[in-house]
Amino acid sequence: MRALSPSLHRTAARALALSSLALALAGCGSKPADPSTQYGANPQLPDPQQYLLPPMHVAPVAPWGSATPAVPAGLKVEALATGLSHPRSVYALPNGDVLVVESSGPKAPVYRPKDLIMGWIQSLAGAKQKATNRILLLRDTNGDGKPDLRTVFLDHLHSPFGVALVGNDLYVADTDALLRFPYVTGQTSIAVPGTTLTPLPGGPIDHHWTKSLVASRDGAKLYVGVGSNSNITENGIGAELNRAAVWEIDRATGASRLFATGIRNPTGLGWEPQTGALWAVANERDELGPNLVPDYLTSVKDGAFYGWPYSYYGQHIDPRVKPQRPDLVARAIPPDYALSSHVAPLGLAFSTGTNFPAAYQGGAFVGEHGSWDRSPLNGYKVVYVPFAGGHPAGPPQDVVTGFLDKDGHARGRPVGLAIDRRGGLLIADDLGDVVWRVSAAGK
Repeated sequence: MRALSPSLHRTAARALALSSLALALAGCGSKPADPSTQYGANPQLPDPQQYLLPPMHVAPVAPWGSATPAVPAGLKVEALATGLSHPRSVYALPNGDVLVVESSGPKAPVYRPKDLIMGWIQSLAGAKQKATNRILLLRDTNGDGKPDLRTVFLDHLHSPFGVALVGNDLYVADTDALLRFPYVTGQTSIAVPGTTLTPLPGGPIDHHWTKSLVASRDGAKLYVGVGSNSNITENGIGAELNRAAVWEIDRATGASRLFATGIRNPTGLGWEPQTGALWAVANERDELGPNLVPDYLTSVKDGAFYGWPYSYYGQHIDPRVKPQRPDLVARAIPPDYALSSHVAPLGLAFSTGTNFPAAYQGGAFVGEHGSWDRSPLNGYKVVYVPFAGGHPAGPPQDVVTGFLDKDGHARGRPVGLAIDRRGGLLIADDLGDVVWRVSAAGK
């Protein structure tokens, strides 16, 4: 490792001192709200707070050991694969194979003391562990429900995240490009290099590096979630070109347009089964207090603007953003459904079919990675949002918990979700290095 210069050592020392002060002050300021006050279409939104350095609460890391997550009666959970390397997303192929994306973000440049602090905080939370940046294939060859074949399906990728199969074309969303690979049903690896369908916003700053991906139902279009390059434009508005948006890409030509904008970090995309509408989960902005801003689940409307960075939840002004854009704020629409503040949703999977109990059919599973911007901690679980008539219809229900132990240590953190061919829910756990599978008990 290259040694830090004396000036950078001093900067790092100051950053750590400020971070320690922030941790010491974590109990000061506004009292964290009960998360239940921030569920649904009309969350409680207190006045924003501003900080020199916001309070942070980091969950120390602890191994799973022999423990597993917890699920309600009527469900069971088991490890589908262990010993992975930072699994970030999962994708179920039609033949029953499961793809596991092992990925870590590109090395971020250090511009400000805050960058050092956040890097340190992320390392404490396990978010900086190195991955292989590849995709594994899991296959159950003997029909016992347990994968007994594990192969490297694709290698030498650049911080991959989203995957989509359309016909014989497999698409992978690297952090800086949407790639296409030829796919033959049943193959266990792809050795040919991919071709770039279209570049995506990448470095040198690549603050939100994950690129979520879903194909349209007819396969003609691909939709990519591209996160912002900052919290609220502190890297300059120029660094945000074509970011904080959902892209629509023509699969035949690679031509792209911005389908929806002002979504700070659309980390999971999916099609609501009843209406066929596109939905997303999104991570909202930080550093306005423990109760702002609620992360959310929303339908993604063509041409809509969702506020970032100038406003949140419709037309609530963010006072930190200069200059303001009242013309854009006037256009901003609120998201459909708040998940409460700082849960960090990263995965979305709609429950289809009848393999789950009736209470978990027709709605949306959301993987909440959890955040260090709030005390007590929030998220660190998978929830189920019931739907009726194509829209959320009730508070979120805890489905998979236990990622935090009784002492507040993080044993795992859920990221990407998928429904497999047998109707089970797959969960990528990037801290526990496990893929968990949840299904109906007795099936």
